[in-house]
Amino acid sequence: MSGVLERTLGILELLSQHGEGLELAAIADRLDIPRSGTHRLLTDLVRLGYVRQTRGHGDYLLTTKLVSMGLSYLSNSGIVDIAQPLLNRLAEVSGELVRLSVVDGERLTWVARAQGARQGLRYDPDMGSDARLSCSSSGWALLSTLSDDAALALVAKQGLGLPEQFGPAAPTTLQAVMDAVTQTRERGYSMTTDTYSIGLSAMSAPVRFAGQPAFGVLTIAGPTVRFTPEKMQALAPELLSIAQQLAASSGASPFFSLTAETGNAAPTDGRKPIYAV
Repeated sequence: MSGVLERTLGILELLSQHGEGLELAAIADRLDIPRSGTHRLLTDLVRLGYVRQTRGHGDYLLTTKLVSMGLSYLSNSGIVDIAQPLLNRLAEVSGELVRLSVVDGERLTWVARAQGARQGLRYDPDMGSDARLSCSSSGWALLSTLSDDAALALVAKQGLGLPEQFGPAAPTTLQAVMDAVTQTRERGYSMTTDTYSIGLSAMSAPVRFAGQPAFGVLTIAGPTVRFTPEKMQALAPELLSIAQQLAASSGASPFFSLTAETGNAAPTDGRKPIYAV
């Protein structure tokens, strides 16, 4: 990694994946940064309050400062205020976990959720992480609103990941991903079982204006033993209805408005790009 800013952001992103912390040598080796330079950057991050060092082993961990910034941004963007009542309703109807992800550039990030399961198995992932487009129901829903060329480009850029990182039914080729995207496009929503992780089923619908790429994705997820294909199909009308309501109310959110409406220069397929500016 080259450049102070790139190296600093690299450290923050790496530490975000290791809640237990990492020692200086491990950070330097993983990011291919000289240890002296790594120490200087970590010292600055500690001074500014983004990183702290444990007393016992000397490992470096993130503080909650970045979390606070993210939550403050979501609060001021209006996303949660608009979405939460609708997510709560869908969670109550489905009895499963409901999540909202938003498109931000080339990333699809989970930002809000409502848990409908009151007992038994509960699927409850960490918020703030990015969806793997090739094997998540939310990824397929997003890709289904793009042209095949644009969808392929996004998947190819993010990559398919390693087989051991995802479920046994995860697509292993770009063609398999596009087959799933085509089925999603025809159906209007995605359905996955054992693709993102073993024992997990999910369904997703894009949040968008007619004929436009998605600027968000609405997902219901639950244990495969309970969240069966039959249950998913029965919930499809409610999922699509809530997704449409989210799109209709999106104008009240500065983030949604920017993501959905920016980019007046039309791409080759005649539709607005998903990228915010």
